[in-house]
Amino acid sequence: MTTVVVVGSGIAGLTAALHAHEAGCRVTVVTKGALPDTNTRWAQGGIAAVTDPADTIASHAADTLTAGAGLNDPDAVDVLVGEGPARIAELVARGVAFDRAADGDFSRGLEAAHAVARVLHAGGDATGAAIQAALGDAVRRAGIPLREHALLRDLLREDDRVRGVELADGERLAADAVILATGGAGQLYAHTTNPVGATGDGIAAAIRAGAAVADLEFVQFHPTALAVGAPFLVSEAVRGEGAVLIDDSGRRFAFDAHPDGELAPRDVVARANARAMATQHGRPVRLDATALGAERLAQRFPTIDAAVRERGLDWAQEPIPVTPAAHYLMGGVVTDLDGRTSVPGLYAVGETARTGVHGANRLASNSLLEGAVFGARAGDAVATDRAWPVSPAVVAPPAPVAVADDAPAFSRAALQQLMWDHAGLERDAAGLDRAASTLAAWAARSVPRSIEDDNLLLLATRVVDAARARTTSVGAHFRSDAAGPLTAAAAASIPSPSEALAC
Repeated sequence: MTTVVVVGSGIAGLTAALHAHEAGCRVTVVTKGALPDTNTRWAQGGIAAVTDPADTIASHAADTLTAGAGLNDPDAVDVLVGEGPARIAELVARGVAFDRAADGDFSRGLEAAHAVARVLHAGGDATGAAIQAALGDAVRRAGIPLREHALLRDLLREDDRVRGVELADGERLAADAVILATGGAGQLYAHTTNPVGATGDGIAAAIRAGAAVADLEFVQFHPTALAVGAPFLVSEAVRGEGAVLIDDSGRRFAFDAHPDGELAPRDVVARANARAMATQHGRPVRLDATALGAERLAQRFPTIDAAVRERGLDWAQEPIPVTPAAHYLMGGVVTDLDGRTSVPGLYAVGETARTGVHGANRLASNSLLEGAVFGARAGDAVATDRAWPVSPAVVAPPAPVAVADDAPAFSRAALQQLMWDHAGLERDAAGLDRAASTLAAWAARSVPRSIEDDNLLLLATRVVDAARARTTSVGAHFRSDAAGPLTAAAAASIPSPSEALAC
């Protein structure tokens, strides 16, 4: 019997665990927090898939390729959209109660860069929470052992193969295979929609084990995080329902950047917001949802409605302040279409993986679908897999970097601000060189750091290396020294959400 350790408990990890268990493997799920403490739980907008006879697989694929700026792996896209409907049916069978229209069919929402309304949602804007709860219940019913509050320290290797994991407390769990599903690394940035646990633990462990990574320069910034109090995502679906973005003068500025306005790809809208904020001295732009009315807002977006009102705002009566924030990592550990990495015995799925499905920019609501589709494929493959090695992506060596003599003392906050200022929405050579030299100085200093901070420092270095190597702008990677009127200094001037209303 194949022994498998799955690290991570979001949609990708739990789907992989369930499929591996059902294929006869002995599976243990390890997660650094409680079972529901995942990015999946916070996913509001929904899950994109073709479930309407009027929609087509080809249309979903075309939208995915367009959003990804043509850098997607077409085979991965075909798998994602082609197997999506089956994974939706599986989620329903596992207990996910997607919202339904009066005729009993799925209620489908429209989101940016989708040609048609194909985004399924549950509980209005609580799709991720509904999926997380259903999969968690399924894992418990299946009797799959679960280790909560167990932080991954590193992967165990023997004879050039991964043989298990070491946890932060020193415990070692032997396994024939490990599936990494630890999510992304939003905590690289000072302002993010991600929870505090998104520190890239799986990607960093894979790098240390010798696995290939790619596309780390492609970091997606969500256009609309609430600019009051702690960062809180305001779903793209709100704009899909008709909300619009306005500047201080009340003008809809998004059409200056793209003919689709507020429903353009996320990277375009995020930069449009940043430019508008720069022209008004860093003050946040406003999301105007007043036309939807209080009843519709509360019914369709109950989670967001509660968060907005908790901050003393009435979005049914007045536009609310929003700002871009780091949201999703398109790159990660290089895998094939079954989750295999370049290291035998090691798989990666979900945001941890780089399947190539997202290219340079992820299409809205494809993230949950990716976790379901590729988690299932990895779980199915792991029981009988002998298909190694996977050819790693060819990555150019990083450019030489001078170690900064004047680097400040390391702290997570200092790293996050450095990345926000110089490797955020817009980058340029001078800023990236400055970030690289500071990161090199921190890495050279022998000072105690937590496991998570070590992971963030390693990933920050790799993100900056990749951003320095790609000197042209594409998708979510925007070089202001290659194109665009907004300088890196202007982008860095965007205030934190907690500061924005004071501007």
